[in-house]
Amino acid sequence: MQIQSMQRNSNIAAFLGLILFLTASGCSSFHKNWRAAALQTPTDDISGRWTGTWKSDSNGHNDKLRCIISKIDEQHYSAQFHAKYKKILSFSYTVSLIATNDASGRHNFKGEADLGKLAGGRYTYEGFATPTNFFSRYNSKYDHGIFELSRIQE
Repeated sequence: MQIQSMQRNSNIAAFLGLILFLTASGCSSFHKNWRAAALQTPTDDISGRWTGTWKSDSNGHNDKLRCIISKIDEQHYSAQFHAKYKKILSFSYTVSLIATNDASGRHNFKGEADLGKLAGGRYTYEGFATPTNFFSRYNSKYDHGIFELSRIQE
């Protein structure tokens, strides 16, 4: 019985170590991209570095959020997010966004990303961005809420 308990604890420790490694390597990549994005010339579209907060409407959790938006073509963007959770944990992920521009210069977008079973599965995103402000609603099976960000003035 004690050997099974030790094996189970060893398996749990290995699993947590793997999760920590994968999370740290994703965050490391984000930090490298964040520094590189600071060297790019700001544009009049939504590309660039953003900072703000996320808030869950389901449970009230909230914390810091950063994002690097890269333009792929006239309608497609890649949004790389780096979120904090309880000021200790952090994670990074990328969302493909499809955007349309309206007459006021606002970029309306939709996107989705599968964050994996442990993070809640498939998330959908819908919102808008101007050259200075970014707002999005997110939804998943277990959570929904908002992202509010402002462009960093370089």
